[in-house]
Amino acid sequence: MSNALTGKKILLVDDDNDILTSMQAAFEPTGAVIETASNGNKAVEIAEKSQPDVVILDMMLPGRSGFMVLEKIKSKKPRNAKPFVIMITGNPGSRHKMFAESQGVSEYFTKPVKLDKLIAAAEKLMAPPPAA
Repeated sequence: MSNALTGKKILLVDDDNDILTSMQAAFEPTGAVIETASNGNKAVEIAEKSQPDVVILDMMLPGRSGFMVLEKIKSKKPRNAKPFVIMITGNPGSRHKMFAESQGVSEYFTKPVKLDKLIAAAEKLMAPPPAA
């Protein structure tokens, strides 16, 4: 496992406590600083306060949908600015994926998603750009 995530702030957002717990357990060995939220309003509150590097965001959330969270945390920021957002959803529709990408999502996965895939995606987003 690379150390691309060591010291990076990662916000995990899902209303399913089992998924949240398993994501947290998977990311802990990476050395990342992990925060969690189980609803959209809490996710926005944490994101605004702690400025995470990566947000792993469920689309369907109580309080405020993943798209509403995405809009709030990515608005007024350049396309490739932090936080990088990895959206996960139980909805297999391609329209949602296209919309998410148009709103600045870096990666989009349909549940169930393998945790090593999530970690690899976060590591890829945090890896330093290749030297020219």
